[in-house]
Amino acid sequence: MDPETVRFHPEHSWVSEGDDEVVVGISQYAADELGDILFVELPSVGDTIEAGLAMGSVESAKTIADLIAPVSGEVTEVNEAAYDTPEVVGEDPYGEGWLLKVRPMEAGDFDALLDHEDYQASVES
Repeated sequence: MDPETVRFHPEHSWVSEGDDEVVVGISQYAADELGDILFVELPSVGDTIEAGLAMGSVESAKTIADLIAPVSGEVTEVNEAAYDTPEVVGEDPYGEGWLLKVRPMEAGDFDALLDHEDYQASVES
């Protein structure tokens, strides 16, 4: 994914645009802040996530942090690489380190999120 084409939740998750299915991950900023990622806990296929609420967690050498859902929807796929090699989430958060694929439930969720420029401004302030 190109970080300039996705939308961001203020709690550092991102989502790609799409009608039938979207991809969800964490931002590069979050990955940098977390440092070495040791473990990722994610929902299962078929689970429902709700925008603004915890959808899992990530454990790093520094901390354990909640993963906040950027949109509401049904989980259609989980990135097994995030379990097998969790460091990929931090090393390539917009590529191989994506977390979930989701069938979105609320069309307006995407539009309510920050674009790349606004997200960058929020983390720099």
